[in-house]
Amino acid sequence: MDGGAITTKKKILIIEDEQALRMLYKQILTDAGYEIIEAGEGEGGIDAILDNKWDMVLLDIMLPKKDGLQVLRDLKEYEGWKKGPVVLLTNLNSEEIISNAFELGADGYLIKAEIQPDKLVEEVEAFFEKKPIAPQQ
Repeated sequence: MDGGAITTKKKILIIEDEQALRMLYKQILTDAGYEIIEAGEGEGGIDAILDNKWDMVLLDIMLPKKDGLQVLRDLKEYEGWKKGPVVLLTNLNSEEIISNAFELGADGYLIKAEIQPDKLVEEVEAFFEKKPIAPQQ
């Protein structure tokens, strides 16, 4: 084992129903040195949030079975569930939805249509540093 190497990877839970997008995010973030946990829908996402150790959640709002906002509502029942930033993935640029998400415990959001693959790592790192990058206009 290399004594100078970082021994713990940050774990990111991606809850996204679009498999191609989930796999793209997974590949980009794995290449950047993150460990990825995946869920393809809201109910499975809740289980993954409660069952896994993670450092960040990337949570799609539009999910089958339970949408991202309902996932956040349901998690209110579980004390201590939050271990790191919860960042919403959305194409809905609705102030009401975003405001509601923040009230439910989200730390930020990314507009999926505006995320360039080469910028995803930069965005994730900014959330880890608690300095979210403003969505591009």
